[in-house]
Amino acid sequence: MADQPAPALKEIFNAERLQHIATEMTVVYPSFEAKRFLALAQTGLADLSVMQRMARVSECLHAVLPLDYEASLEVLCALAPRLNSGFVSMCLPHYVASYGTHAFDSSMDALKYFTTFGSSEFAIRHFLRSDLERSLKLMHDWSLDDNEHVRRLASEGCRPRLPWSFRLETVQADPTLAAKILDNLKADTSLYVRKSVANHLNDITKDHPDWVLDLIEGWSLDNRHSAWIARHALRSLIKQGNQRALAIIGAGGKPEVEVVDVKVEPPVIGLGEKITLSFTVKSTVESSQRLVIDYAIDYVKANGSTSAKVFKLKALTLPGNAFEVVSRGQQIKELTTRKHYAGRHAVHIMVNGERLASTQFDIV
Repeated sequence: MADQPAPALKEIFNAERLQHIATEMTVVYPSFEAKRFLALAQTGLADLSVMQRMARVSECLHAVLPLDYEASLEVLCALAPRLNSGFVSMCLPHYVASYGTHAFDSSMDALKYFTTFGSSEFAIRHFLRSDLERSLKLMHDWSLDDNEHVRRLASEGCRPRLPWSFRLETVQADPTLAAKILDNLKADTSLYVRKSVANHLNDITKDHPDWVLDLIEGWSLDNRHSAWIARHALRSLIKQGNQRALAIIGAGGKPEVEVVDVKVEPPVIGLGEKITLSFTVKSTVESSQRLVIDYAIDYVKANGSTSAKVFKLKALTLPGNAFEVVSRGQQIKELTTRKHYAGRHAVHIMVNGERLASTQFDIV
């Protein structure tokens, strides 16, 4: 049997899920107008994206609940633990962002509570826009909270370039505004939190790379949690071959290696097929070396020019006079972020940021 395509992400908010929300709302608020909610929520549902569907649920809850904002929050707080999806529960923070910016204290308390069931990362950005100083002060306190979800919100919510959300232009322009939050979390024991801190810092590298490098160079990377954050925070700079970033992770030296037996198989493919890149990295010295190995593909564009995309391969310590065989498969398929065109695509092997060997494959 052929593999069935995965359901679209927007189907998280399908008719069955809307019925679940209506049913659970009726439990916590018996006079809830479930039929009216469902009628409103399902109108034109097929044409809405996942984020539009999330917004629709919050709008329909507001339309149906005959309560003031504070009373509505009490009902929604009772609903939160009854929802059967963390992503779906994000409609509750959306409600707060849409209807509660006038009530800072109760709204922020609600966002802190709701984030433990899913995430309030999108909603809190509306409060950061309307009252940046007050919001950041509270989020600084959250960065010291016992709950990892709350600590993660302190970092994730003020990311300058959070995906699926608007940019926080003020924080993007001045990363010091959230620096104390990041400092509190730079050695967090929770991987969930560390990923957020690393992503936040990686966002900043797009605008202020030296600021991030200065910051991390001041950390004690003997702490394994801080070292993990550093590696992932610097990933974009490492792909670019930034020597300071490579030095921080111990791979800043000139690679004393040669790259041989480089090949892409098959050398000619059609769209949707898979290539396998393979090569050998051979040490040319007797001492061990810390190496970061990446590869770049020069994708052919519609006008015949090319645009390079760097992919991470591996980091390793190569003993003196040793060699490492490296292989990576990649399916060449259409993505929402990349369209492929026929032509010759160069592939470059990069070690510690230096391009040491190249090959190519053709898409027909």
